[in-house]
Amino acid sequence: MRTTNLKSLMEDLIKLGLNNIKGVLWNLTRAELITEAVKNGEGQLTDTGALMCDTGKFTGRSPKDRFIVKDDLTRDKVWWSDINQAFDAEKFDRLYDKMVATLSMKKLYIRDAFTGADPQHRLKIRVIDTQAWHNLFCYNMFIRPEHEELEDFHPDFTILAIPEFKADSEIDGTRQSNFAIINFTKRIILVGGTGYTGETKKGIFSVLNFLLPEKENVLSMHCSANLGKDGDTAIFFGLSGTGKTTLSADPDRHLIGDDEHGWTDNGIFNFEGGCYAKVIDLSYEKEPEIYKAIKFGAILENTRFFPGTTQVDYSNMEVTENTRVSYPLYHIDNAVTPSIGGIPKNIFFLTADAYGVLPPISKLTPGQAMYHFISGYTAKVAGTEAGIVEPQTVFSACFGAPFMPLHPTKYAELLGGKMVENDVDIWLVNTGWSGGEYGVGERIKLPFTRAMISAALEGKLSGVEYHKHAIFGLQMPVEVPGVPTDLLNPRNTWTDKEAYDQKANELAQAFIDNFKNFAEYANNEIMEGAPRVGVPS
Repeated sequence: MRTTNLKSLMEDLIKLGLNNIKGVLWNLTRAELITEAVKNGEGQLTDTGALMCDTGKFTGRSPKDRFIVKDDLTRDKVWWSDINQAFDAEKFDRLYDKMVATLSMKKLYIRDAFTGADPQHRLKIRVIDTQAWHNLFCYNMFIRPEHEELEDFHPDFTILAIPEFKADSEIDGTRQSNFAIINFTKRIILVGGTGYTGETKKGIFSVLNFLLPEKENVLSMHCSANLGKDGDTAIFFGLSGTGKTTLSADPDRHLIGDDEHGWTDNGIFNFEGGCYAKVIDLSYEKEPEIYKAIKFGAILENTRFFPGTTQVDYSNMEVTENTRVSYPLYHIDNAVTPSIGGIPKNIFFLTADAYGVLPPISKLTPGQAMYHFISGYTAKVAGTEAGIVEPQTVFSACFGAPFMPLHPTKYAELLGGKMVENDVDIWLVNTGWSGGEYGVGERIKLPFTRAMISAALEGKLSGVEYHKHAIFGLQMPVEVPGVPTDLLNPRNTWTDKEAYDQKANELAQAFIDNFKNFAEYANNEIMEGAPRVGVPS
């Protein structure tokens, strides 16, 4: 037990209906949680001391099974859509009662934590788990209170996560047996039927995305952030697979955080206390900071050992390509403590363009920046998901639509205002393909991407010549130190220039078609940031 006010805490549990449980293990240390997990058969230790666990049937989030309770608080504020799906308040109450009833005589792992490194915008949360390794995940990913901060801890939000509880969709109102449901009025999140820990993390992110912009005028962002030696802050937006975590873990800069941040009038602050990185094909040579962070206390998800050893084979996709690791920020040698930075000077929009159309780096006008922020483009390639046999365009508003309860224009307006007010440089960085689309061209080498980002951060692109992309209107630097000149204009890397023009027009049309969902809310400056289909190269 790691608390000094047990009576008050147990009274909190009784208020939740948890009054007939086998035992409560409250705020255990990570060593104690690892011992519990191994004893329970939840995972195995690797040769580096990390705990390796499986998430079961679900190896990623299930966006179609995420719901928000529709009531007086949310009815006119949430952007109801196929992303933010409404859930009936009475059905939530019945489902909650059923979940609590299944906990009778069970052992619970409970963690009290913070989200938000900035104390002025901090949320107190309580996570109730039935599995020790899930609670260790929360230890890693949320901010760990000091001992005295736990003495009178009463949560702003409670998460009840029971992987073994399966809903009856016909009775409970869910789509299938798994679910993640947020009730903003009761300040409770229910997660059931899935062992994927990311549902808990993203549930709290969704909460902050609802509360902070509305009440405190704080822009909540799905981005990573780091800090230069001179104190300059940079942030990186990007969907999964674009390099957001990799590029922010720069050995020459200090990491603020890898996924979720808020932007106040004073600067940037991390929502989390840890990192949750993909580890497929991980190596020390490619990503040394992440590789070194996988030690005692870290959790590896859905990875496999080399046969007959406890050494992890990071190339193994037997379970999923979405193999991941979670670890506390202090596993990164150059992490900032507390994880706060100043007003950003540079913002990078990362996209893995599998069509080989977009430049490896380009500078955006404010209107283009808003257009691309609302679009949130990347591409999925063959092999990453079942049924994908060729590149597919993906648009996710604000680079995080599944976690944004408000209309995308709310976040876009906040970002636009902060960009103009602080004179921030915005860059679009393609970490995807060049010389042709996926299967023909080659993926842009990570050292080249790092060199381009470093040049932007160091101001080395401020005095160079730029050429304008004919279709997308992006400003492409003619030279970047350490990067082949021909790479900088994507059309130059294609053998068949007419084929490039055709593919570029196809992608431009996809942008335009997607933006029809937002055009009625966009001003003229934003619409001027759209690509032009059919423009001669």
